[in-house]
Amino acid sequence: MTATRLTTKRVEKPWGRRDLWPAFDSVPEGGDPVGEIWFEVPGQKDGDPNGPQLLIKYLFTSDKLSVQVHPTDAQAQSKGFPRGKDEAWVILDAEPRASIALGTLKVLTHDEERKAAEDGSIEQLLDWKPVKKDDSFYTPAGTIHAIGPGLTLVEVQQNVDLTYRLYDYGSARELHLDDGVAASNPVPYVAPYKAHDIAEGRTILADGPKFVLERWCKGGDGTLKSDGRKLWLVPLTGAGTIGGEAFEAGTAWLVDGETPLTLDEGADILVAYPDAGVIETLWG
Repeated sequence: MTATRLTTKRVEKPWGRRDLWPAFDSVPEGGDPVGEIWFEVPGQKDGDPNGPQLLIKYLFTSDKLSVQVHPTDAQAQSKGFPRGKDEAWVILDAEPRASIALGTLKVLTHDEERKAAEDGSIEQLLDWKPVKKDDSFYTPAGTIHAIGPGLTLVEVQQNVDLTYRLYDYGSARELHLDDGVAASNPVPYVAPYKAHDIAEGRTILADGPKFVLERWCKGGDGTLKSDGRKLWLVPLTGAGTIGGEAFEAGTAWLVDGETPLTLDEGADILVAYPDAGVIETLWG
């Protein structure tokens, strides 16, 4: 039995915030805004091909993120990276009129996409979807996307720090047009999976191809029993214990093997594990 509390890394971003989610300390006066909090395995090295398959982040936005895309496994590995990047988002809080861009409004050729990225019109060619608290999205590699301001969300992704920026609203940050256009699929977004409940308080938000993401809103006492896959657990609200240790919002845990888990009534957690296929009897 192993339940490892993951370490946190605060990542400063120009589009981030100083007032973060209640589980995290705000940025001190005069400090740079924080856009991301990463949860990492203790001792993990960035880019380690033998490192954990998934990475969990919180994102806090006060401005638009760049228009970007991530490569598939094959595309990333051709560049020397261990894997590509599918990702999923769970919205924890959204200001009025907050939105996320997913896919394009119509099918574009790569030449049309590149020209639009160069002249800035790509922003108007994206499908900006209004979002609200508790919405969730799975975005396969190749999906052109951008996250808007006024959002707090949890991101679950394949564990690689690899992003191709197509457009950044005239900023001086580097763009990656050659790799980005080659990696992108400039078509309207179609959700690859529809969230559904499989038991009281247990909702499957995504089932593969690269990972399963579940949301549990329930209490109880039992044992986590995987099928050999490691589990990532992220308590959003509420509390409990995992492996005899305090389990509370603002933490994330990596579980390997059978592990006792107790959740107080009203607990709200995310559970993720790599590859496709829901583990039917995961906790009980």
